[in-house]
Amino acid sequence: MPAADRRVRPGSDGEHELQERMGTTARADRFYDEQVLDRLNTRMRDFVARQEMCFLATSDRHGECDSTFRAGPPGFLQVLDDRTLVYPEYRGNGVLASLGNIEENPHVGILMIDFLKDRIGLHVNGRARIVSDEEMRRAQPELPVDPVPGRRAQLWVEITVEEAYIHCAKHIPHLQKASAEQRQRQAWGTDGFKRKGGDFFGAAADAPDRPPYQPRRRKRDVPSWTQAGELTRSAVWQRSVQRLLAAVARRTPNAEEGAEGAFRGWFC
Repeated sequence: MPAADRRVRPGSDGEHELQERMGTTARADRFYDEQVLDRLNTRMRDFVARQEMCFLATSDRHGECDSTFRAGPPGFLQVLDDRTLVYPEYRGNGVLASLGNIEENPHVGILMIDFLKDRIGLHVNGRARIVSDEEMRRAQPELPVDPVPGRRAQLWVEITVEEAYIHCAKHIPHLQKASAEQRQRQAWGTDGFKRKGGDFFGAAADAPDRPPYQPRRRKRDVPSWTQAGELTRSAVWQRSVQRLLAAVARRTPNAEEGAEGAFRGWFC
């Protein structure tokens, strides 16, 4: 299909290319048209307000990914309007992996799943920024103040919604909440070793016998999102092709003109 005839579609270039190869483009377009919103509708907002947990996906400026779990009382995810939601960051282990990623790369994905009642999920993708508790409460004085010390927000994450869509029910297990007698009291904000799970996977016990962790060396450094601003897809593509041309020229100096001729039409 000529580029001029292509409509703007949600999702990534990679998923669109795979849809063409797998023959699922029409099915994907039906999902995009019917289910993918650029804001939270009324039912989505009500759903968010009931949730007690979510899964958060972030990545750093290199594209190295991390996923984590966030939880709180119902309503800990606050919908400010149909394009904005916020959640509090409570006291944790001090690593700040997700917040560190957001400092470098604002793109985040949140998945909320109701395992107990509706057995359905909601994806929210967007751009995040970190806000101090003082700044957030000045802007949103109606936000509740949690009486539990370990649930008092140290920071807030504010997300501008770019995509919101359903996660279908067919593979979501239907769970039941344990009774109060079966549950341990949640230890919000604790540093207690056992209350935090102890050494469940035995990593601490093995630490004296294993060599120090060596992070994988990255091939190149990529400017921070906050320093350089987000590169457009076009800029990333052109930079990749320029590197390819340079590599061709280094290997076969006389081939540079031919290689440029082969790629010149891509930038029109």
